[in-house]
Amino acid sequence: MTGASIAAVVALATLLLGGAFLLGRRTAPAQRTSDVGTPVEHATFETLHTASLAAPPLRAGLTEDSARRSARRLRSLLGTDALCLTDRDGVLVWDGEGEHHGRDVMEQVAGVLETGRDTAFRSGCDDVDCPLRWAVAVPLTVDNRVLGTLVAYAPRESAVLARAAGEVARWVCVQLELAELDRSRTRLIEAEIRALRAQISPHFIFNSLAAIASFVRTDPEKARELLLEFADFTRYSFRSHGDFTTLADELHSIDQYLALVRARFGERLSVTLQVAPEVLPVALPFLCLQPLVENAVKHGLEGAVTSSRITISALDAGSEAEVVIEDDGTGMDPQRLRHILRGEGGRSTGIGLLNVDERLRQVYGDEYGLVIETGIGAGMRITVRLPKYRAGVHGS
Repeated sequence: MTGASIAAVVALATLLLGGAFLLGRRTAPAQRTSDVGTPVEHATFETLHTASLAAPPLRAGLTEDSARRSARRLRSLLGTDALCLTDRDGVLVWDGEGEHHGRDVMEQVAGVLETGRDTAFRSGCDDVDCPLRWAVAVPLTVDNRVLGTLVAYAPRESAVLARAAGEVARWVCVQLELAELDRSRTRLIEAEIRALRAQISPHFIFNSLAAIASFVRTDPEKARELLLEFADFTRYSFRSHGDFTTLADELHSIDQYLALVRARFGERLSVTLQVAPEVLPVALPFLCLQPLVENAVKHGLEGAVTSSRITISALDAGSEAEVVIEDDGTGMDPQRLRHILRGEGGRSTGIGLLNVDERLRQVYGDEYGLVIETGIGAGMRITVRLPKYRAGVHGS
């Protein structure tokens, strides 16, 4: 759990165990062994454990499935007879006794959904066998938006239950806020990948197809091979699953890209690859290296340059893999490069470099940003360091 989640759970446990603490002090033995613990310690553990089990479903947001999977544990935290979770449109789940009360819930919580304020009410049940006579409804809010309610039911009015329901609801809100952050991060990554895909220039596609067409009559087998390379390259670049890939897959896609470029430029472009087999399984952000190679091709062959050499190495560096992409092209003014990496280079200038640098820092930390050595007329050398293992980073 995050720091916010832990703080919320501790506040919740403090409230739920406030009365039990005094009881525990009276009943605790004078000498305690570390493996037995007091009733309060056991109760604290149970509260924290139950909260930790309820958290993962809620990290998917407030849905019927997440409500169903977490409701019983939330009711266990409160120790109440029944618990209901709603969204703005209806009941998501009812857990406990008196399920017939679900028919009236949305009418009873309408004020909570409208104002965002807690409310307590009598159940109004005519069934003499039903134990549910009183309830408290608490809003579930994210960014000042009321997404739904948590409703706790009991046989009688209880100020302690009202306070506890408020604390449980606030803890649920923390999980829903984290779910929203997860979705925002996913949308950001998807937007960044869309931006990189947009960088796959229509001119590159047109020129690749033109190069393939030029071989149709003179070398049909070569044309067929290039067409297959083109199909595989575009399939990989526009795939719709996974934020991460493996170094092996990324380098394979780069090799296909370079095959298409060499078909167009012929002997003007020379490429050297040096790859250590032990780094091939290393995971990295999807489309992380291809924009750097495309940048090397662009700067290596632009202007009046008659030929260019590009060197790509992926070597073992202990706990990391080190990828270096180097060209002997026109290079770049270091001051201009700094502007690009600060996002001041314009909407189209250097978007690939900036995008890759930001994603590496986001995934691995600021110490893993791009290291770029360049100068006007001095070519460019880009170094990428990739941890061999990082939690949550797995190649698709």
